[in-house]
Amino acid sequence: MADTSTDVAAEANAWVVDNWNPDLTVAEWWQRLADAGYSQATLPEAAGGRGYGRRENSMVRQAISDAGAMGPPTGLGMMLAAPTIAKHGTPEQIDEHVKPILNGTYAWCQLFSEPNAGSDLASLQTSALRDGDEYIINGQKVWTSGGKIADKGMLIARTDVELPKHRGIGWFAFDMLQDGVDVRPLTEMTGRAIFNEVFIDNARVPASNLIGEDGNGWRVASDTLMFERMSLGASPVPLNSCSPGSIANNLEKRAGDMVNRRRSGEAGVPQPNLALWNRLVDEARTRGKLDDPVIREQFTRFYELAEVNRLQALRGRTKGASVASPNISKLMMSELFRQGRELGATVYGMDATLNSDEGLESLIQELIMFSPGPAIYGGTDQVQRNIIGERGLGLPREPGPGKDTPFNELPKN
Repeated sequence: MADTSTDVAAEANAWVVDNWNPDLTVAEWWQRLADAGYSQATLPEAAGGRGYGRRENSMVRQAISDAGAMGPPTGLGMMLAAPTIAKHGTPEQIDEHVKPILNGTYAWCQLFSEPNAGSDLASLQTSALRDGDEYIINGQKVWTSGGKIADKGMLIARTDVELPKHRGIGWFAFDMLQDGVDVRPLTEMTGRAIFNEVFIDNARVPASNLIGEDGNGWRVASDTLMFERMSLGASPVPLNSCSPGSIANNLEKRAGDMVNRRRSGEAGVPQPNLALWNRLVDEARTRGKLDDPVIREQFTRFYELAEVNRLQALRGRTKGASVASPNISKLMMSELFRQGRELGATVYGMDATLNSDEGLESLIQELIMFSPGPAIYGGTDQVQRNIIGERGLGLPREPGPGKDTPFNELPKN
């Protein structure tokens, strides 16, 4: 690792200039990024990264952006599975599961939430019964982002009902492409199907794919959720990329063709960041609205929140940061979506209600329809406030059964 931020930026810029070639296939370019440790530079070197902090990682992404190059693989494998397995997996598990994430071979989904276990995730009832060198999985998951294109899944399932609900859970690297796994898309009002429900009927997972110890899955899952909230609350340098894995069928495409794709990405999720703020400033100026004091106040509030959220994300992994820092970032992100929606609607006025298929107007319309989602997925705003209160401020926990009550003795929904 370079000694200074200046060295990191210079090294990354020089590397991208030497290695980016738009005529490479997506798989070839992603393999170059992975070999250099630039796919996810915040990972430890042993897991295929460079051990960088958020600031240095942003410099790597900026170097890729400045060169007009394609970004690394997107999705939950990179965001959640890779850092979780890098932290809790054995060297053999890291080689088997993390390396194919960094070069885009596998796409991942998150098999956490269930119809009766969302905000109270530890109440999950999907079972994992040991059968020799395997576990047999039965249950239902819901709100599974990217499930329809996933090769692998981060699965948490109950391995022992006689232990308390936060114990007796296993975290598995689960093969989605097997008999007994039925993925059903859930179409949203945007017309897209980012989320899915997954039915699992006597599917199997090798015991060697258990990440962490049997019964310790809640601790592993808590780190996955921490990485999720940190990622959702972060404001990284935006890069054009595409979905990884065998089902998305992007690996043999020309990398240069991926560069000019919409920055909202294949999933159609607009990002309410400072790049959007700048585009809305230009649109407001064109429409003669930039001198309106009400709109200027909205622009100011959005800019302040986006900048504070960016700084909060940079501070998130530093020593002395609050244990609730990821939850604060996640809560701020939900508010950014709401403020971005309101700002865009104010700039466009009645035009925001018209159907458009291209340009910023289309992105704002998508943002308006999608904006309720971030306050729900990744843990609702109410859950984030509870965690901030309990872990960050030391407030008493909500009343409920004792922590040592066996799961099979707890009242079910």
